[in-house]
Amino acid sequence: MNRFSMEVRRMRLAATAVVALALVGASMPAQAQDNTGARLNKVESEVRALQRKVFPGGDGKFFEPEIKPATPTPTPAPGQPASTPISDMLLRIDAVEGQLRQLTSQVEQNTNRINQLEARLAASAPAAAMPGAMAPEQGQQPGSFSPSPGKAQTPGATPAPTATPVAATPARPAGPSNSRIEAVRAIVKPQTADAADDEYSYGYRLWEAKFYPEAQQQLKLYLEKYPKHARSSWGRNLLGRAYLDDGNPLEAAKWFVQNYQTDKRGDRAPDSLLYLAVSMKQLKDNKRACIALAEFSETYASEAAGRLKGTYDSTRSGLGCA
Repeated sequence: MNRFSMEVRRMRLAATAVVALALVGASMPAQAQDNTGARLNKVESEVRALQRKVFPGGDGKFFEPEIKPATPTPTPAPGQPASTPISDMLLRIDAVEGQLRQLTSQVEQNTNRINQLEARLAASAPAAAMPGAMAPEQGQQPGSFSPSPGKAQTPGATPAPTATPVAATPARPAGPSNSRIEAVRAIVKPQTADAADDEYSYGYRLWEAKFYPEAQQQLKLYLEKYPKHARSSWGRNLLGRAYLDDGNPLEAAKWFVQNYQTDKRGDRAPDSLLYLAVSMKQLKDNKRACIALAEFSETYASEAAGRLKGTYDSTRSGLGCA
């Protein structure tokens, strides 16, 4: 096996391993168990092991060493509240997802290198190794090939062309149907003097019509353009709801935590804390669901007994919270 072939094989194995781990990480919400900490420890160790496999050399370019000098724990500034279980809940998940994104980016680079290596191999390979080519028969001049094995070519005749294999075109992922596109276009975007509010309202209308992916895209656009708008608390919470209603409680939980931490006095901070508990319950992480519910009932007692009482009671049911 020549040098290029060995390189291709090694890179293909590395790329396959990265993709397999990404799929395992993506499937975690459906397989989540009560002991979330143990699951995260396992995934983090596998990511580190994979990084050492894919990026050998230990130069620290793509991953940190297993053992490194201890870093002193920073002391909170006077008046700064200590981190709570809610604020620490998804930090490790975010770190793992960041590592997976970095590995995915490297896989794409490796794939490009593989394609280039294969092209060079194909260009430098001898004619006898190419599909459709055959060794010259006895009595033929070099470079003259019989159109089929066992049949001598008539002297002076032009060799019949051999069939060239046609590479199959990979199937493209199906896009939205025409009926869905027309239905989304039917959702009218408001046109008022408040352009920022129009962006939020359009996202709300898409969510209300159950066009959840479109609502996610629109609400992210709104938050990027107007992060300090009066409805930003509503926008972050609604973005979490769009993911939750779309069957993605892990991504929803990240937006609920962000909204609650950004402004605990925001208009929809109570909703986000409560729906964080809903997300944790769907992930079968009852312990953290109970933590979120306890903080919700303590921080927003009036909401727990009033506007959000129905959702609070239904979420608490079956969790066995103390």
